[in-house]
Amino acid sequence: MKAIYGLVLVIFLSMGVELAQAQYRQTPMSQQFRLGERIIRIAEPGELADSVNVWGDVGSSGRYLVPKGTTLPLLLSYSFGPQTLRDGQTNLDWSKMRVEINIQEFNQDQELVEIKKFEYHFEEPFPDGMYTFELENNHTVTVRVKRRPSFRDYLGVFASSVSAIVSTVLLIDRLKNGAN
Repeated sequence: MKAIYGLVLVIFLSMGVELAQAQYRQTPMSQQFRLGERIIRIAEPGELADSVNVWGDVGSSGRYLVPKGTTLPLLLSYSFGPQTLRDGQTNLDWSKMRVEINIQEFNQDQELVEIKKFEYHFEEPFPDGMYTFELENNHTVTVRVKRRPSFRDYLGVFASSVSAIVSTVLLIDRLKNGAN
């Protein structure tokens, strides 16, 4: 009886291995994408592409393979646009938000980092040159969304500080009364 169970187990294992090998042969895999998980391909295979880093306050940061000639607003759309920390307790006035975008490129000849900056508010049009700025290979785009602190932000800091002080005073008082 044990021999039959052993034979059945060997048959199932060999079938599973064969099935896995068949699926592997049918699935084309790029070696480049096996090296990193956050490489996002926008360019079609065979299309001339630039590799661009997107960091900061965007919906999906990572290394993007974009078609040559991709503009900055298009790259921001690929990365799901500028984002801020949002939760159920925060009502943001987007008109008070300011977006800062820096594009960095390392110049190997001069061993310098060249930076192009764009800043705008959400209610304003994009600054001059942003619509037509074409990204190049190995550019690093950093996006930072800033806003002025609101009354609620100040209240949150003040309330937590007062709470910590009151808790400490009550703890000391209880320890003194408990020792007596």
